[in-house]
Amino acid sequence: MKQQTTYQKVASYEAKKGEVKMVLLLYSGGLDTSVMLKWIIDEYHADVVTLTMDLGQQGDDLSAIQKKALKFGAKKAIVLDVKDEFARKYISLGIKANASYQGEYHLSTPIGRAITAAKAIEIAATVGADAIAHGCTGKGNDQVRFEGYMLTLNPDIKIIAPVREWNMDRNEEIAYAEKYGIPVPASVDFPYSVDDNMWGMTWEGGEIEDPQYIPKVEKFLTTYTLAKNAPDKEEFITLSFTKGIPTQLNGKKMKLAALITALNGIAGSHGVGVVHLVEDRLIGLKDRGVYELPAGHVIISAHKALEQYVSTRESNELKNQMDIKWAYLCYGAKWFDPVMDAINSFNAAVNEKVTGVVTIKLYKGMATIVAMTSPFAMHHASFTTNGGYSYNVNASAGFIEVYSLQMKLAHQR
Repeated sequence: MKQQTTYQKVASYEAKKGEVKMVLLLYSGGLDTSVMLKWIIDEYHADVVTLTMDLGQQGDDLSAIQKKALKFGAKKAIVLDVKDEFARKYISLGIKANASYQGEYHLSTPIGRAITAAKAIEIAATVGADAIAHGCTGKGNDQVRFEGYMLTLNPDIKIIAPVREWNMDRNEEIAYAEKYGIPVPASVDFPYSVDDNMWGMTWEGGEIEDPQYIPKVEKFLTTYTLAKNAPDKEEFITLSFTKGIPTQLNGKKMKLAALITALNGIAGSHGVGVVHLVEDRLIGLKDRGVYELPAGHVIISAHKALEQYVSTRESNELKNQMDIKWAYLCYGAKWFDPVMDAINSFNAAVNEKVTGVVTIKLYKGMATIVAMTSPFAMHHASFTTNGGYSYNVNASAGFIEVYSLQMKLAHQR
């Protein structure tokens, strides 16, 4: 379905043609941003500087993306390495929140949008850009995240969203790219697009977006091993956590970014972390995506198990509710809302005792928690081995009589 023929700019922050001289373009090198580099130059008669974030992408060639931007008109092409900051300041908050939205989508794209928007504001000021342009569609969540975050961090910034403006569908974009000799990763035969960072790869386009069809995963899930092709032998790995953050993989101490990258390879070789999900988009539509989250799935599964192991029943109950709220806020473009700071402070307090070692079995697409140890373990066996815990079974009958009293009275009435 094509975009409306005429886009009317109604928001005061939307840049108007003739009013901007320098545009900072968030440039992934995909179909949309590849096309819009030339389009902005031609339509807005402005200089364009491209900004590509190194978020630990699992399938992108950032050097080739940079060269392409320069070849097709960018005054300057910036590649910014933010892998460690992304892991340390952003993904870490998601880990403590057991980040999962409406299933097992661990919010790789929403978390990535927060740091991308923040860095874009910084770089725009550095290069003297009047406006920032992005490649999001008018039917998706990311336009809300990018624009809302940028305006929060700099209320005076102007924004250009070419996909909302131009009258081109996907096939017309491909034809536009072919006309001007712009290489793009999409074609009529490969209609898929991906948002890629170290925490996950989110696939959409083609039959993926229509739930009546089975996604042709063999065509696009090529970075790692499909579960059906994974080894027939199980593999056991260990993750060591300190205050809620994984610090060691198989006993080797690593920075979080490096650990995530290494774990992607290990878990990905077993086909772990592939999710098919029909989700509620922020803007009112339902949409299906296919996600590859090898490290994210293993880490969240292990963290949640260890957190429940060391926390009280009441803490676990409240934490589960707060995790759902955190996920909806993160997905719903509220990363910089004060309520997120409050929930993150709660999560930090809960995670003070989330320290220990988790053993995970990887096999044919599954990641199973098979063992845990922690100095803060709440299981009775961790007390009896030290002679410090004794359970008085004589008290059980009295407890049952009192505990079930109101249920018994209500049933009799």
